[in-house]
Amino acid sequence: MDNNQSRRNFLQKSIAAGIGLSLLDPATAAAFAKKPKMNLGLVTYQWGKDWDLPTLLTNCEKAGLLGVELRTEHAHGVEASLSTNERKEVKKRFKDSPVKCLGYGSNYAYHYTDQAQVRENIEGTKKYLQLCKDIGATGIKVKPNGLPAEVSKEQTIAQIAKSFNEVGKFASDLGQLVRVEVHGKLTQQLPNMKAIFDQVTEKSVKICWNSNDQDLMAPGLEANFNSVKKWFGDTVHIRELNEGNYPYQELMNLFVGMNYKGWILLEARTTPADRVAAMREQLDIFNTMLANAK
Repeated sequence: MDNNQSRRNFLQKSIAAGIGLSLLDPATAAAFAKKPKMNLGLVTYQWGKDWDLPTLLTNCEKAGLLGVELRTEHAHGVEASLSTNERKEVKKRFKDSPVKCLGYGSNYAYHYTDQAQVRENIEGTKKYLQLCKDIGATGIKVKPNGLPAEVSKEQTIAQIAKSFNEVGKFASDLGQLVRVEVHGKLTQQLPNMKAIFDQVTEKSVKICWNSNDQDLMAPGLEANFNSVKKWFGDTVHIRELNEGNYPYQELMNLFVGMNYKGWILLEARTTPADRVAAMREQLDIFNTMLANAK
């Protein structure tokens, strides 16, 4: 009986949805069906660095940026030093808000020649992955940060990949992701990032595209994008869409073309007088770019 009722409800909803779409003109219905699933959110890098958590949530809601990556050592104070009760309070604040906590933006990296330093970064990553789990987030941002000249490039790439696999296994056991920002001298060049990920075996380790000038190096943006897109996760970093010369419309075309469904996170660098108004402006530009995507 319950199964029949559930089936009936499902069919009714499906029919209603079909009728609703049928009332739209063909062009509108097609646009509705093809509407990109990407959303614009915020990295607290500059525009949110001095907002405590309640202010951050309020301002993101006002601006319509409903996802946030919390950056370390910022005024919101979400750090591994939080007690169990404090972590529960952070989780509750996000649960009571329309703003989603996407995760934590750390500075952990694994390219160092000092193996004790590598181990320290791996253990720190695990500590903050536990924090992400406790506050209801979904992952941590880490980075490779260079290729030291005193050892071979191949050795460092293997070391970085091995470290990603270790923290990735830990993340997977917690239901979290490790998001690798395309970052660092030399490592932000996409062929080097690809070489690292060719040795990454953990499915929980993903690439966070970072919109660097190096993306435009030969053979060009589209080719570099395509070389690593199979490893993309659910977060992307951009700067202000109306600043500089980065071809953001082309980038949005590429993400729409692959039916990307993650978060495009604004990692702003300017100092506007009204940051909430500036966030709204960026959202308007973002939506226009998605509407114009080919």
